[in-house]
Amino acid sequence: MTGVLQGLTMVSVAVFATAVVLNRDPLPQAMVFAFFGMSLVLLFLVLQAPDVSLSAIVVGAMAYPLMTVLTLAKIRQRR
Repeated sequence: MTGVLQGLTMVSVAVFATAVVLNRDPLPQAMVFAFFGMSLVLLFLVLQAPDVSLSAIVVGAMAYPLMTVLTLAKIRQRR
């Protein structure tokens, strides 16, 4: 059962990674990247690495997408 769960989370990471790469618009890409970050968190939890998953929550799922969206808002505000 654990192997199936690990495989499913690895497939979800691969799908979201592909979606991030194929998306060319920065704002939707940041949103897809947040889902990619959450799928990584789930993968780390399934692989029993809770310390890495906590770091991934902060960086991959919250900080990076938030900073990207705030930067895009600031750039669009100046135009």
